[in-house]
Amino acid sequence: MAEADLSLREAIATIPAGKRLMGLDLGSKTIGVATSDRTRMIATPIETIARKKFTQDAERLLAIIAAENIGLIVLGLPINMDGTEGPRCQSTRAFARNFARLSPVPVVYWDERLSTAAVERMLIQADASRARREEVIDKLAAAWILQAALDSLR
Repeated sequence: MAEADLSLREAIATIPAGKRLMGLDLGSKTIGVATSDRTRMIATPIETIARKKFTQDAERLLAIIAAENIGLIVLGLPINMDGTEGPRCQSTRAFARNFARLSPVPVVYWDERLSTAAVERMLIQADASRARREEVIDKLAAAWILQAALDSLR
């Protein structure tokens, strides 16, 4: 996995047709995971991984990559509202660097500002209970991030 130096468009051009994209919403306690369809039009939430140790988290991601025929990872980057990068961005970049040692799948970063807030608002409007929101919010945020990236390609 190359450090996310490529733009989404550049990265997409390097992966074979038919390979799917994976969206990740990396939190301190969970990792939300979403994948695209083969045509790269629609993002679907897949699962929320309860974070344990890096090795265990990476093993689960590698299993999903293999099972879902993933060619590119879109990793949400938690940029501050003023456009600066804080400790959460550093942690996300460190995760990507460490994961690069285990997987050849390229990664691009995607500005995830407001993704979780937007998903939370949507769940509240859908009258989801607090427990249900906690259960699904991370994988839905991953789908939100991935869908925004997919939409930007059109």
